[in-house]
Amino acid sequence: MSGILENWQQWLIFFGAVLLAVCVALALHQLLLRILSGLAKRSPSRMDDMFVQHLRRPVRWVLIVLAVYLAVEPLDIPAGLDSFARHVFSIVLILLIVWLLIKAADVLNEAILFRFEISTKDNLRARTIYTQTNVLRRIVVAVIILIGLAAVLMTFERVRQLGTAILASAGIAGIVVGLAAQKTLGNIIAGLQIAFTQPIRIDDVVIVEGEWGRIEDITLTYVVVRIWDLRRLIVPITYLVEHPFQNWTRVTADILGTVMLYVDYTVPIDAIRIELQRILEDSKLWDRKVGLLQVTNTTDRAVELRALVSAADAGTCWDLRCLVREKLVEFIRQHYPRALPKVRAELQEPDDRYSQNA
Repeated sequence: MSGILENWQQWLIFFGAVLLAVCVALALHQLLLRILSGLAKRSPSRMDDMFVQHLRRPVRWVLIVLAVYLAVEPLDIPAGLDSFARHVFSIVLILLIVWLLIKAADVLNEAILFRFEISTKDNLRARTIYTQTNVLRRIVVAVIILIGLAAVLMTFERVRQLGTAILASAGIAGIVVGLAAQKTLGNIIAGLQIAFTQPIRIDDVVIVEGEWGRIEDITLTYVVVRIWDLRRLIVPITYLVEHPFQNWTRVTADILGTVMLYVDYTVPIDAIRIELQRILEDSKLWDRKVGLLQVTNTTDRAVELRALVSAADAGTCWDLRCLVREKLVEFIRQHYPRALPKVRAELQEPDDRYSQNA
């Protein structure tokens, strides 16, 4: 009975020390957070704010684990509980280190992206940096998680024995893993290729599978294209490496747009050309680089006119094309209605000889 009572006392001391250590760690974390937040608000740099925001929760748990370890270490606790507590502490410590490394990668990623604004018109440099850092961050996070998981598994004795057995047959295991991970490794290599060769970037305007949209996200396995009607096209990342596609913002964001008109041969082309220039001059959508009207084809029924205009980006160019098409059609309809496309037919009187025979 006295042995059981003594064990109960040890258990109570153990849990009491743990509870006290948690309370002290939380109080210390609140004090430290207030101090760091105050210093961050006084600093003009946003790096301090990002640092406090991302590392606040990991640091809290690190303080709790360290406080519990320091409080329990000098206690005389049962051997079974002592070994169990040390094992749990090792696992938790590994997970916290993984968490801290991931958050550190997030801080580094945001610190790099903070210097570049992607919402501007001329954002080629920003889109390049966004693409590279996002892909590299995902690779780094995946590697950190993989190493952390391996470290956690190696804390178990049976897993270590299994690892030794696997290493003994490393040749066969390497072949099996290589065959099984062929697709995964291919995606990772394709992701690295896209990150450094830059065939696409975040916010690039592309046409994939006949769909017009913008690159919204690039992961290690797929690319998300935000289509103009807010649908999302999910494309395997290897597809963009192996198949051709259109990238309208590969070098610059400015773009040329065409408006096709089909009119009668009687149309006054010079008047249409003057009206096109007036429409462009009055529109804020035009970037004042290219604006011309050309006769690109003639058929037996109509004349084909092409208005070539330029704009700062693809979205603006689409709006400008719609505006020019609408205004030119309205201009022709109001001022030269006879110049609209028409089908001609020639009517003749019937021949008297045919009418008499009938």
